[in-house]
Amino acid sequence: MVIALAQLMVVLDATIVNIALPSAQRDLGISDGNRQWVITAYTLAFGGLLLLGGRISDLIGRKRSFLIGLVGFAVASALGGAAGGAGMLFAARALQGVFAAVLAPSALSLLTTTFTDPQERGKAFGIYGALAGSGSAIGFIVGGVLTEYLNWRWCLYVNIPIAAVAVIGALVLLHDRPGHSGARLDVPGVVLGCGGLVALVYGFSEAESRGWTDALVLAFFAAAVVLLVAFVLWQNRAPSPLLPLHIVRDRDRAGCFLTMMLAVIGMFGLFLFMTYYLQVILGYSPVRTGLAFLPLTVAIIVGSTQISARLLQHVPPRALMVPGMILAAAGMVILTRMTVHSEYVSEILPALVLMGLGMGLTFMPVFATATAGVAARDSGVTSATVNTSQQVGGSIGTALLNTIATTSSTAYVTSHLTDPSQRALVLREGIVHGYTVAIWVAAGVMLLAGLIAGVMVTARAPKRGVAAGAG
Repeated sequence: MVIALAQLMVVLDATIVNIALPSAQRDLGISDGNRQWVITAYTLAFGGLLLLGGRISDLIGRKRSFLIGLVGFAVASALGGAAGGAGMLFAARALQGVFAAVLAPSALSLLTTTFTDPQERGKAFGIYGALAGSGSAIGFIVGGVLTEYLNWRWCLYVNIPIAAVAVIGALVLLHDRPGHSGARLDVPGVVLGCGGLVALVYGFSEAESRGWTDALVLAFFAAAVVLLVAFVLWQNRAPSPLLPLHIVRDRDRAGCFLTMMLAVIGMFGLFLFMTYYLQVILGYSPVRTGLAFLPLTVAIIVGSTQISARLLQHVPPRALMVPGMILAAAGMVILTRMTVHSEYVSEILPALVLMGLGMGLTFMPVFATATAGVAARDSGVTSATVNTSQQVGGSIGTALLNTIATTSSTAYVTSHLTDPSQRALVLREGIVHGYTVAIWVAAGVMLLAGLIAGVMVTARAPKRGVAAGAG
């Protein structure tokens, strides 16, 4: 629970600020052009520095880096909550991302090295997967309540008590081997790998507002390709590689990384569109919007802790991941039927429940399989790679699906706006049409994730694997 609490805090902060953003923008006088930096500063630092954070946890020890990440994250949250201007808020969000990049890999690698018995490991990863998968939805709920009844600053201050509980729990309960102090940090690998990831995440975040053919966006994508290719070539000959390539060459692990990235592309699209749909089209308050996500959160927790955690000991991981992605895609397809007058209980709720169960079934075996059988010295960087695939998937999903939705909405309004007196209705219908087109694409991406899991992830059930090893 201590480890899961830290992971919840990291995932929570990717969305908790979304609902508070309009209030913060008014309070601090942030322009429309710059408001995206409240989100982007966090995701850039987090996604770009994850590999470095993972390797640091291997070098100095997982418990120590876990505590450093918790304390740093709490301090950065306090600075953001007390921000008197836009610059201070952006800097605090970037600092949160830096410490999240240290915290997330050390949390997952602590889980990996602490729980080795298949049954205990299943329970532990069930809880972890539930909070990792539902953290974004919980962020909307908590963000809505705090924004409506206190103010936007509490969306940042709330991290301080969570971090305090996790620090006390870590000092009392967590144990770890010392780090590998003799090993050296791969500085060229840090520059190439982290630079490439920053360029990639930034390119996708700018594509959302500038368009995919903008010169700056294309330049960042080109820089990302060059840096990441150079990174892979360097890792083949580096004496102490930042990311040992045998980690990603493993078929099961590579399948898990790809499945995670594609699943998160679809999931982030859902969160983005449903937040706007509920507030702008159906007129929900921030609190009501947050509570509307509650069934999704409950379904993820049930799918992860009550289904996946119990079955993973007895069935191969892909027997959970493939049905999970099919269920999530089915939930998406139901959402494509929504209109400007949709009823929440009959049309939105069933889709959210299916989505939640599907993601709960998928995330838990992905985390457990991707980190299984890794040498202790590489557990931090392996955990960082899982988190990186999640972060890059979120960036791609937000930019790609938002672009598809905006383009489809514009085309719909242009072709249907024949009577000026109906302008408001056509605009609302156009927005919803754009959402449904993008959700169709997200459903396709979910099915692709299921296909990749079915073809690439060939690991057997943990109990069978243990029995075969003993034999």
